[in-house]
Amino acid sequence: MPLYAITPLPVELVFSPAWWNKQTGITFDRDFFFHPARRVEDERKMEQHLYEKWGHYGLGLNHGVNRPEIGAVHLASGYLLSQMLGCQVDYHEKAPPSVSCLYSDSIETDPVKKAFESDAFKDFFQMQETLKTQYGYVTGDVNWSGILNLALDIRGQDLFIDMAENPEESTAFFSELAGMIERFTNGLQSTTNSTSVSVNRTVLHFAQPIMLHSECSLTMVSEDMYKDYILPYDLKWSSKNVPFGIHYCGKDPHRFAKAFAKISNLAFLDVGYGGDVKELRSHLPGAFLNLRLSPVELTHCTAEEVKKTIFRLVQQSGDLRLTGLCCINIDNIVSDEIINAIFEARNELLSAANLPIAFQSHRSGIADR
Repeated sequence: MPLYAITPLPVELVFSPAWWNKQTGITFDRDFFFHPARRVEDERKMEQHLYEKWGHYGLGLNHGVNRPEIGAVHLASGYLLSQMLGCQVDYHEKAPPSVSCLYSDSIETDPVKKAFESDAFKDFFQMQETLKTQYGYVTGDVNWSGILNLALDIRGQDLFIDMAENPEESTAFFSELAGMIERFTNGLQSTTNSTSVSVNRTVLHFAQPIMLHSECSLTMVSEDMYKDYILPYDLKWSSKNVPFGIHYCGKDPHRFAKAFAKISNLAFLDVGYGGDVKELRSHLPGAFLNLRLSPVELTHCTAEEVKKTIFRLVQQSGDLRLTGLCCINIDNIVSDEIINAIFEARNELLSAANLPIAFQSHRSGIADR
């Protein structure tokens, strides 16, 4: 059964830390991610600012409320699981956390086995429990990255040699990482009824929580490598976590269209800017295609050019009920006029299709108490 959003053609925008710092003065040091009071204070400040600027388009719906968000749901920032695996993570004033690769000399599973004993996980868990004690519940989630992404954080580019020359060891390594991810996401799901808002906020626009597997680094491997090493987990997770989706921010998701079509339960696909939307739609007729705009293009395009791009991409996707729009990491030099153009394009498309231009609405992000 197709996965339809609560309102057709939802739009979600995620601004860069530099934008937030310029607009609100928020800094993105370690306390932003781990200090309980900062979690609540800064997320409230973000919601309020979005509401004041674009509340008429449905942004900032949770303004004026203290929400105990356990993760940075207004940022694109995968950091925690990498830090749990032993990677150095540096925190910055005006940038997302930066992860340094471990560059292990060989395939190493000890970091995976010890991940939940790490200081990073203990600090995260303590922050979560403090918020739960204070508010009686917690909401949101944390970007958990993906199997191949995390494997690269441990092994670096030598991972590709491992995959070619040591398939059995590589398979065992991926299995350990998958087990770690399952344990982490199961914990999120049981606590907040959510796993993937921090992967892409568009999942909030559906009645059911979506599990969204980040496969950013697939752009670095062949289709055969994907089918041999990662597809088995997508098949497994899609059968256990319904609805299931894949986050692919690279410019070539169409390379994997036929392979993705093997996942009969694939309900949601993040389509990286530059992807052949028409090709993907031909192989995934019932999937929700979340079309990603380029944050780089937004820095130099006119409002009319942005709208033309949106019209083209949405037309290629076809069904407005199975299409969304998003842009991630919008820079601080992008004008409000450009942001307005994105929503104006959405409204024009809905009007032309005789669909209601509804106020953006989405789930609360918690277990809808």
